[in-house]
Amino acid sequence: MGASVKPQQQGGGRRSRRRSRVQAQAMSEINVTPFVDVMLVLLVVFMVAAPLMTVGVPIQLPETAATPLPTQDEEPLTITLAEDGRVMIQTTEVASDALVTRLRAIMEERSNDQLFLRADGSIPYERVMQVMGALNAAGFNKIGLVTEPGGPTLDGNG
Repeated sequence: MGASVKPQQQGGGRRSRRRSRVQAQAMSEINVTPFVDVMLVLLVVFMVAAPLMTVGVPIQLPETAATPLPTQDEEPLTITLAEDGRVMIQTTEVASDALVTRLRAIMEERSNDQLFLRADGSIPYERVMQVMGALNAAGFNKIGLVTEPGGPTLDGNG
């Protein structure tokens, strides 16, 4: 990888003088290989780190064998039901009685009526269904339930 110096010949001929002049000139080409290497490393780092930067409230999601939904063009709207009963739109806490009003205002701004509902596994089913009813009343008809992969398949194999 290192540079080497070619020893000059001890002859006094015309050729040796020409070679020494060529070797003394500065190299005017830019070597882009190190730049490309650094950019590829940065690309890999960001590809690995991007999924870890999702904004959300830490909750214990239930595990299922469902397949993930395809991605959309618009940032998905996320509603979170925390273990202590708090309701959050993205990361902003919202009172339960103001949820429908806030969601209707958001629905007017969005082109997509899909959202994701993240509910802690310890939340009663009745409470999850109440929030889903509020989401539907606000105009959101495509509600995706967020879970952790790797849960039971209920087919006798896992």
